[in-house]
Amino acid sequence: MDRADQLAGHRDRFILPEGVLYLDGNSLGPLTKAAQARVAEAVNAEWADGLIRSWNTAGWIDLPARIAAKIAPLIGVDAADVAVGDSTSINLFKVLSAALDKAGEERNVILSEPGNFPTDLYIAQGVGALRGAELRLVDDVEAALADDTAVVMVTQVDYRTGAKHDMAALTEKVHAAGAIMAWDLAHSAGAFPVDLAGADADFAIGCGYKYLNGGPGAPAFLWAAPRHQTVMPALRGWFGHAAPFAFETQFRPAEGVKRFITGTAPVLSMTALEAALSAFDGVDLAAIAKKSAALCDLMIELVAARCPSLTLASPRDAAVRGSQVSFRHEGGYAIMQALIARGVIGDFRAPDILRFGMTPLYTRFADVFDAVEILAEILDTGAWDTPEFHRRAAVT
Repeated sequence: MDRADQLAGHRDRFILPEGVLYLDGNSLGPLTKAAQARVAEAVNAEWADGLIRSWNTAGWIDLPARIAAKIAPLIGVDAADVAVGDSTSINLFKVLSAALDKAGEERNVILSEPGNFPTDLYIAQGVGALRGAELRLVDDVEAALADDTAVVMVTQVDYRTGAKHDMAALTEKVHAAGAIMAWDLAHSAGAFPVDLAGADADFAIGCGYKYLNGGPGAPAFLWAAPRHQTVMPALRGWFGHAAPFAFETQFRPAEGVKRFITGTAPVLSMTALEAALSAFDGVDLAAIAKKSAALCDLMIELVAARCPSLTLASPRDAAVRGSQVSFRHEGGYAIMQALIARGVIGDFRAPDILRFGMTPLYTRFADVFDAVEILAEILDTGAWDTPEFHRRAAVT
């Protein structure tokens, strides 16, 4: 296995606490030095001194377009087809509504997987209730494609196990069945190369706070293939209007993907995301994918040798795995709390999964070695099995 680290120098772009092994960037990316400095500037100069003038003088009004230009190369599309703003949930509502419009009245099923991220399922349930559509959950979406399928909604990388769909292959099969393909890239964008345009996908959404490091609750993004950008959006906000400052009483959609933008851009969080994305400047996405596979493979090998009580939940084959490794143990929650107490930060997903994110821009091979040594010690000594570590916190 090649473990030469072409990305080692990029770690310096991040602020990482001393004595912490951070393996949870698939849940919340760390603060970048660029974002820290840029947000301070936005607060202390642009907001404090520029006040409302900064919409023009500091370019606040152009933040969504500038961020779209940074995200587009990470997901294999043109920047003109990316809208930035709102949350992944709101953007999914927009996408599913648009997909149902494009699919036609004879198709009324939203097809997804029971293991999809719950918020995606909740949004689909809500859209279905409003539109008279059915959310149908199946283990094999390919086998379940039918004449009534309107849209297939899946997350490319399973949030629990890290199992990864073949984007191009599944999209092709969905199209052959006459349906529309919508991808959730929450665990994909920034973790490895994504090629939405090459896969001929229809819609995609993704968040800004995991591998993109934009900060807690960072704005999300939406992508629509050009052929779908004439649909009338279900959520119609003034920044999706063709002329927002004409203050017309009737909605007149902007050209292209801009019509999917709703309200005012959250300037401070947008500023943080824009600056954080500079961490990808000069980065070869192929190098990210290569290091991700090597980091994950290393952890799998070490855990197999040192922690036999853990069961691998992720695919062994890097080709069908995202940039995370998950293991099962009935004491998973308590084990993770014991790890966090020792400075190894991963996370837990019910009912029994310990989840470790590999973020190649700052995760080192030494971090993996050290984390597994601490994990093995906790398991060998039974240090995890105490009331303190079994006590559930609000966020797991």
